[in-house]
Amino acid sequence: MTSFLIAHLSDAHIGPLPKARPSELMGKRLTGYINWKRRDRIHDMDVLARLVADMKAHKPDHVMMTGDVLNIGLPAEFPLAAIWLHTLGDPHNVSFVPGNHDAYVPSSMPYLLRSFAPWTSSDGGHETTYPYLRVRGNIAFIGVSSGVPTPFFIASGKMGRPQRQDLIHKLEETRARGLMRVVMIHHPPYRTGASMGRGLMDARSFERIIARHGAELIVHGHNHRASVNHLRSPQGLVPVVGVASASAVPGTPRHRAAYHLFKITQGETGWRIDAHARGILPGTREIGDLGPVSLG
Repeated sequence: MTSFLIAHLSDAHIGPLPKARPSELMGKRLTGYINWKRRDRIHDMDVLARLVADMKAHKPDHVMMTGDVLNIGLPAEFPLAAIWLHTLGDPHNVSFVPGNHDAYVPSSMPYLLRSFAPWTSSDGGHETTYPYLRVRGNIAFIGVSSGVPTPFFIASGKMGRPQRQDLIHKLEETRARGLMRVVMIHHPPYRTGASMGRGLMDARSFERIIARHGAELIVHGHNHRASVNHLRSPQGLVPVVGVASASAVPGTPRHRAAYHLFKITQGETGWRIDAHARGILPGTREIGDLGPVSLG
């Protein structure tokens, strides 16, 4: 029997925002900038640093970061995001998928592809094509991008038809190889996962893909809230696990800064997943044990 430890965090929203030129704050970025100034105290960078240190102390075999490292997709944010991603570990051992704040406006997209390539390239590849595939041990990490530029006041995501078709191929290929399949995506990939204007636009298609081709674990961020849901698959119910923002300090216990640890054990009868949460302890800003996460 072998085991593999995976850490999952999301929605770091690193700050403070770098200084922007007036021309960079045209359109949607202006409303995003105003919104960030109103809520920058929500995201505490000291808490984020201590949470990352706590995570690294557990020596995970792989780290999954499911998006929204940035805030409004400024060109100057991308180098800072890359520096921060390096603090999570070597890119070989860290996988990233973008969120809506990383793909904030169309002009952000070239920076996104170039800056995050070390964390989003398939094994043996040098360029990012979503979904990407990374195999570590007996686990297949499949990174799906739902980060697309959207209009004012919209935070929804979308995979698109080409990506959905390739996801089917990768799910079938890795199943045939006997690998455990972990799908990473920013937006909750089911129809009731988020409110109108914030969800995955092709969530129904994602549900159909899992119902037909299966997966063993699906993780996401976006809602800044810990959650566990399930999607049907040929092998039974697949846990779909959301994690809180890695830097948020106010709010209910499920909304405060946290990360998840998944211990994957392969036995004679299949895969076992044991999940645990660590984050801000109640009434403090200290990082500690929040208890097991029931995957149902």
